[in-house]
Amino acid sequence: MLFAVLFEDHTEHADELRRHHMDAHLQFLERNAAAIVAAGPLRHADGAANGGMWLVEADTNEQVERLVHDDPFWSTGLRKSVRMLIWKQVFADGTRIVG
Repeated sequence: MLFAVLFEDHTEHADELRRHHMDAHLQFLERNAAAIVAAGPLRHADGAANGGMWLVEADTNEQVERLVHDDPFWSTGLRKSVRMLIWKQVFADGTRIVG
């Protein structure tokens, strides 16, 4: 299954935490590239950081939860909340996806 994982960050000290732990976070994503197929930041319209999003290939919600909790950004307290939703892609590159 494909999961959309949406993170909202705490705003207090977020830039400092993100900057300090970014390398460890990116190394974590690289180590887990078989499951985390895409990842990136989310921003407000004014450009201010607000969190991030992952697309994760996993069999269970528990596998996704383990990844979330193993991410260095989680243990720093940067993340305010997380939502894990099963996602089914039905459209890409101008084409409907059958399935």
